[in-house]
Amino acid sequence: MEQKNYKNISLAKGAVRVYDLGTTKLHAYQTNDPMNDEVFILEKNGSAIVIEAPCFVDNIVELTEYIQSLSVQVEAQILSYHMAGATFLPTVPVYATQKADEYGHSGGGKMLVDNFAVAFGNAFDTSIHTVTHTITAGPLKIAGFTLDILPTQDAFDIEIPSLGLVYVHMLGHDCHSIVAGADHADALISQLKDLITRGFDFILTSHYTPETLQDAQEKVDYLESVKTIAASSPDAAAFKESVLEKYPNYTGGNYLDMTAGFFFSA
Repeated sequence: MEQKNYKNISLAKGAVRVYDLGTTKLHAYQTNDPMNDEVFILEKNGSAIVIEAPCFVDNIVELTEYIQSLSVQVEAQILSYHMAGATFLPTVPVYATQKADEYGHSGGGKMLVDNFAVAFGNAFDTSIHTVTHTITAGPLKIAGFTLDILPTQDAFDIEIPSLGLVYVHMLGHDCHSIVAGADHADALISQLKDLITRGFDFILTSHYTPETLQDAQEKVDYLESVKTIAASSPDAAAFKESVLEKYPNYTGGNYLDMTAGFFFSA
């Protein structure tokens, strides 16, 4: 399925790409917030599930209004890496693994929320969703969908083979990513190559619009280059300069800063 097969709906701040997958519609909400967050709604037979949540107040209001316009019953929020913004759909059950719950309430996710609170003030909703349903690895059947839950180091990814769809935290074929050293790069490369081999139509991430396997291959090439450049760079500054020279049009410079910090932590 090609990325171009979608209807674009412009909202006051964000935008929604609506993909017709037959009996299912995928609504990909692009927040246009400072982190370029993405939220996904899967709609089927009058029911829906939401994957990840918006965390800026204006996005919460906007997406809530959009969902209301769909006249669907939202049966679940599946929250993995983004648990801030608890004022979003506060009465809808929240599903997450124990590890994701810890990441959001006391781990790396909570640390990011604390930082964002300082950076963005009242525009950012720092409240953390309460997990009402703890899930484990394997199939999760909800709202007519069967999701395969795949635990990761921090939280979990999601596969929906019947739709040719997989959700991971980050991809972004033409933007920098947070790469926590060579071992992390290798793990990401291995994961992406596995997705390519299995032929998923869509790769959803919480920081980019839906992507394809060609995009995944571009990311593999990028990660290989980042490893090579890091191995031959004397320090973080030289590393960043070389990466920017090779990828001058990439966005996400803040992520590159974090990657440099991981590779040159000493």
